[in-house]
Amino acid sequence: MNIALNLVDALDPALAQRAHEDALITEALQLLDQRYFQRGELLLTPSDAAAYLKLRLAPYQHEVFALLCLDSRHRVLSFDELFTGSIDGASVYPREVVIKALEHNAAAVIFCHNHPSGCPEPSPADRVLTKRLTEALALVEVRVLDHIIVGSGTPLSLAENGWI
Repeated sequence: MNIALNLVDALDPALAQRAHEDALITEALQLLDQRYFQRGELLLTPSDAAAYLKLRLAPYQHEVFALLCLDSRHRVLSFDELFTGSIDGASVYPREVVIKALEHNAAAVIFCHNHPSGCPEPSPADRVLTKRLTEALALVEVRVLDHIIVGSGTPLSLAENGWI
């Protein structure tokens, strides 16, 4: 093969340069695809998301609020732990949630946090926060699919319970 390429180089340097540039362009396009169009796991159901999130949040002994950003086909773009707190609460700032969703160009998001106490039932504050964040993200056309609370046993999906 190298002999053939060397022959082409010797016979027509312009053609050889063109072939080399074409190979570089092809490689650059492949790198761009890997960088900008590689997506993570596909999450189709609340139970898919719950399993994914339980692995991420269950080990913490303090409350952690995270944001799962998804593309328009519900493939994971990012998982970001945004706020940490104490054993029974964390302060969450809507502005920071909106910024992170836009940073990842998310079409949809899932809120999630853990309850170190083990009880996954949402507090009244959890439900108010979900409503506030949903309203804030609606202004920038990002859909909220769920808010999942991780505790002992099966994580609780606010969407499955009709609270979103």
